[in-house]
Amino acid sequence: MNISKASRKKAKMRLTISGPSGSGKTYSALLLAYGLTGNLSKVCVIDTENSSAELYAHLGDYNTIQLAAPFVPEKFIDAIKLCEQAEIETIIIDSASHEWDGLGGILDIHASIPGNSFTAWSKVTPRHNAFIQTMLQSSCHIITTVRSKTEYVLSDKNGKQVPEKVGMKSIQKDGFEYDATLAFELNINHTAQVSKDRTGLFSGKHDFVLAPEVGRKIKQWCEEGEMLSVDDVSVRINDCRTIQELLDVYHKHPEYNGALQPEFEQKKRSILINQEVQKELAHQKISTNGTGH
Repeated sequence: MNISKASRKKAKMRLTISGPSGSGKTYSALLLAYGLTGNLSKVCVIDTENSSAELYAHLGDYNTIQLAAPFVPEKFIDAIKLCEQAEIETIIIDSASHEWDGLGGILDIHASIPGNSFTAWSKVTPRHNAFIQTMLQSSCHIITTVRSKTEYVLSDKNGKQVPEKVGMKSIQKDGFEYDATLAFELNINHTAQVSKDRTGLFSGKHDFVLAPEVGRKIKQWCEEGEMLSVDDVSVRINDCRTIQELLDVYHKHPEYNGALQPEFEQKKRSILINQEVQKELAHQKISTNGTGH
């Protein structure tokens, strides 16, 4: 545990676009991705919308991965890993709503578990959290689109009860955008307003189009931070407790893979040895309990 001066590091963008059907979420995501990469061949859409992303193939030669039901979180995780292995720079998950409320998604999984509802959440929440962590730890920029539905309340006007629009509710777990760096809300006129902005680039702005120049501005912000030093990455390697954590560090900092290869290998051996020790201790405990000693 050390105290160090705060400094903003170079970052990969975590961006969410929410909006009702027809607001232009997929199209806007592709335009932002083009601004972020400058090359659509480095963009991949994880498409849960029956190949709807291919409707915009005229924009350029971006890639797609087609996901079909059941929309279990592990399918999204595998698709993200596949993009990373293919050296994709920007991933668009279109849409993340299916992981939560789609056929075979988290809500369906929860409903299928018999018994106490509260206990059932303890089984499905870790699977959703694994999806979130995979996005957060990815070496790619990630843009998620999220469906939303307009909510209304009845208000009294001149003695009559009339519906009044009060906002839009995203179809994902409450708080989904908490982990995002930027969150945009699109309206039916295809213009956006920002609902969360850790960059400070768009605070106070509204009714603007999510065009490639917006993506380029975001890219500039991402690259203005300091790059992690080799010592910083070495500390992260040492902090890893599982092989998956170690792989995440390895893929997230490819610029140091050569210089730190011995440390990666040493840490990998250490983790594997520790896992074997834990298995042996557990086996001995079971054997001892079984003999009554």
